[in-house]
Amino acid sequence: MKRCDRLVDQGRRRFLAGAGLATAGAAATTFVSSGRARAATAPAAALVKYPANRLANVKDLRVGEPFDVSYPDENAPGVLLKLGRTVPGGAGPDGDIVGFSAVCPHKGYPLVYSAGDRSFNCPGHYSRFDPEAGGQQIWGHATQNLPQYDLRVDEHGDIYAEGIDELLYGRLSNVI
Repeated sequence: MKRCDRLVDQGRRRFLAGAGLATAGAAATTFVSSGRARAATAPAAALVKYPANRLANVKDLRVGEPFDVSYPDENAPGVLLKLGRTVPGGAGPDGDIVGFSAVCPHKGYPLVYSAGDRSFNCPGHYSRFDPEAGGQQIWGHATQNLPQYDLRVDEHGDIYAEGIDELLYGRLSNVI
């Protein structure tokens, strides 16, 4: 009977040693990998596609001035923004038009665009988001980036939204 107890103890030791080696190996691989290698293997954004919805025309937009829209439905306020310089994820002839939900993903406060520091700001808990970096959070309590629209501009300058890359505040899913 004592022999059986030793085998159980030995099994635990082997399991823990193996788990420790696996953890150390994973940590070493992560540490040794360069930033470029990780970026190349990072998963794609979780883009949710919707039927195309015309939001505006390029002629309606002015650099640095948010243009109010609703997407993917009338209960989801958002903005289009012409930034004046090409940005990742930008649409249009200059690659400078982006669209975002205008609701803070932290607690649902309406966001305000500040042309001075070129960011979306939340008056509730002071989260800030960078529209030039795909709505990435700069500061604050939010735990996700701003939901960004997947935009397309046609040959007439009409701007269409076709999807969103993050969960909209207050929804369990982006299904409409």
